[in-house]
Amino acid sequence: MTERWRLLALTGVLATIVYLLNLHPALNAACTLVIGGNTIWACFAGPRRTGAQPRRAWNLVGCAGIIFLVGIVIRPFVTEAGLPLLADCCTIPGYVLFSAFFVDLLRARQSLERHTILDGMIVCLAGGLASTLLLAVPAVNVADRPDLVSALAGLYPLFDVILLMLVLSLTFTARSWPPSLISMVIAMALLFVGDLGYAIIGAQGLLYTSPLLDAPLLLAYTAFGVTPIHPSAPEMGRPDRPPVPAWSGRRMVLLIPALATPFLLLVTIGDSTGHRIAIAVVGALIVALLLIRAIAAVRAQAAAQRLAEHQATHDALTGLPNRRMIATSIHRLLGKTPTGGPESTWVIVLGLDGFKYVNDSWGHDTGDRLVIEVGERLRACVHDEVPVAALGGDEFLVTAVGDRAVADRLVDDVRACFDKPFVVSDVELKISASVGIAHAGPEGEPEELMRDADTAMYQAKSGGPGNTTIFDVSMHDEVRERIELEVALRRALGDNDLWVAYQPLIDIETGRAIGAEALVRWTHPERGPISPAEFVPIAEDAGLIGMLGDWVRQEALRQLSAWRADGTVDDDFYLSINVSAKQLTEPNFPLVVSAELLEFKVPPRCVALEMTESVMVDNTGTSARTVFELRELGVKLLIDDFGTGFSGLGYLRRFPVTGVKIDRSFVIGLGADEEAGEIVRAIVAMSQALRLSVIAEGVETRPQRDTLASFGVTIGQGWLWGPAVAPADFATAWHAGGAAAQIAAAQIAAGQLTAGQLTAGQLTAAQTAAGSTERHR
Repeated sequence: MTERWRLLALTGVLATIVYLLNLHPALNAACTLVIGGNTIWACFAGPRRTGAQPRRAWNLVGCAGIIFLVGIVIRPFVTEAGLPLLADCCTIPGYVLFSAFFVDLLRARQSLERHTILDGMIVCLAGGLASTLLLAVPAVNVADRPDLVSALAGLYPLFDVILLMLVLSLTFTARSWPPSLISMVIAMALLFVGDLGYAIIGAQGLLYTSPLLDAPLLLAYTAFGVTPIHPSAPEMGRPDRPPVPAWSGRRMVLLIPALATPFLLLVTIGDSTGHRIAIAVVGALIVALLLIRAIAAVRAQAAAQRLAEHQATHDALTGLPNRRMIATSIHRLLGKTPTGGPESTWVIVLGLDGFKYVNDSWGHDTGDRLVIEVGERLRACVHDEVPVAALGGDEFLVTAVGDRAVADRLVDDVRACFDKPFVVSDVELKISASVGIAHAGPEGEPEELMRDADTAMYQAKSGGPGNTTIFDVSMHDEVRERIELEVALRRALGDNDLWVAYQPLIDIETGRAIGAEALVRWTHPERGPISPAEFVPIAEDAGLIGMLGDWVRQEALRQLSAWRADGTVDDDFYLSINVSAKQLTEPNFPLVVSAELLEFKVPPRCVALEMTESVMVDNTGTSARTVFELRELGVKLLIDDFGTGFSGLGYLRRFPVTGVKIDRSFVIGLGADEEAGEIVRAIVAMSQALRLSVIAEGVETRPQRDTLASFGVTIGQGWLWGPAVAPADFATAWHAGGAAAQIAAAQIAAGQLTAGQLTAGQLTAAQTAAGSTERHR
């Protein structure tokens, strides 16, 4: 396609040169057909190959090319036969189609505005007046020729002026002129020159004199053909800068000559009454259109200013007041707050719980629609006089003046917004909100109040979803500590200061370790061990969870490869590694895992990836495709903390999972909570029906182990067999005879054995296995 436009241009120029030689009428017709045929082919085939849009516009210009070609071919013959009007009947519709083509492109470039239309009308009036008085009227006065034919001969330049004005309007929305646009401007200019030449001889009483008159038209036709076939053609339908302002210098280049035209004509040919009347009428119309244009421009400027002010004070997504505007409202409410009384200005900030998961699982479009729905429902739930604002992301703010009872009622109204699920993109989402509250008297500052309420909201989030917290000054220290932890965590990730602990997965019947779960650990250089329950949420909020997950997975695979090589574990031993919802939304995640398995020479069957139940809800998006591709690799797929989220047979059947891990909250309740036992029994029965493995987490006592075994659970994990320990300790405890030592350690913990009943080797292994006090997961 890159070379075809050059070939078309060269062919057009050569054919035009042959045409000018005027060797024979048939050869001239052949040259015209070659140029026309190439151009018509380019107009229809070019946009399909280059992807130029809108397609309808390019089809219109192709049809215009056909009509123009017919007019050019037949004009010499019908003129000689005394029927020149037939050629005009073929040519004029071509101008109409070309005008429609430019209008469609202007729409596509979002630049068909009111002042563009008014500019077109002004230029048309001025061009029409000049063409009529200078060309059409003299042509009509020619004897022995139909008046209509003479008038049309003089008006063709007007048609060209209209087209030239339209193509110049296209340039007003182009940061640069692509070759296709330059080609179209050249074509319009050549068309104007060619038609002007015909109009001039028409005013002298002639309709056709020499092939030289057709040269600009043939070259214009060639330039038409280059435009759609050039690789830059798609740029003509795409705006790459805002439209030129209504009163820009570039637009004045069109308007000033149009405004001057009536005065120049009045001076040069205004010697007859008819001419003066026509000039006066058209001049008055041009001035009227300029006034309308000026008024429209002023109104547009005022509307743009109002829009800019609204955008500066309102959230673009929800349309609610933003932080800047709500700060003004809070300042006003603080001024109304009585001094020394029980009333305060209350600021309530709420953040959506689990919003990050919604974005990760269903995409940001769904997240945006959820935020819009929450904003609309929040506005409907609170009283009309209560200001509501969107702070960006998933945070909202409401504020009011009153006593504590007023604040409590306002919180209740906010909570009521989340009683019913939100239906977004055909997905039913049941979400909650964490609420932070701050209050102050008339001496308070809006920014401080919003900051304090925001701090309280994050404190509420740290306690779990759906919490409400009132700010106190100690929270500033907690926020500072959280920020410091985030900075330290980033540094730890970069410096490899984290480490991975391994907790055994035990065959309940034999007591043998058949696998282990890889669990990230962090020993802070100053604070010592930090619980994953503390730093993992920080990683999620800071956008580090993907990096953290990748590091843990790579370190675990490296360790498993080493254990397999030195015989610490047998060939069927597998590692269970957690993956986040964020990682599962990455389309290339399966490729990354596959490459790592090859790098560390670990068979896929020796790796299990643990994901939460909530991932299964997204069974149509990227997460679902990723899960299926991971299973195709051959890795095991486990549902972690099963029973606490979206448990359901339907989800398990739709996903290629290989096993479930019963949440520790159900295991702890065995023996004391009858309902917990029934839930575990149901999970086991459902899993067995689907041929899924079942792993029980949090097993700490022999009665729990025995109950689980009676239900049919075959794999256990928990302190009964040992905590998560460092790689060296794990290898010592579970290498070869380590399984017996681990069982002995559990029996010592249960009081069934004493250290004196063990051999020295057994005692050492048991103490190693039971010596760690790390219980974090």
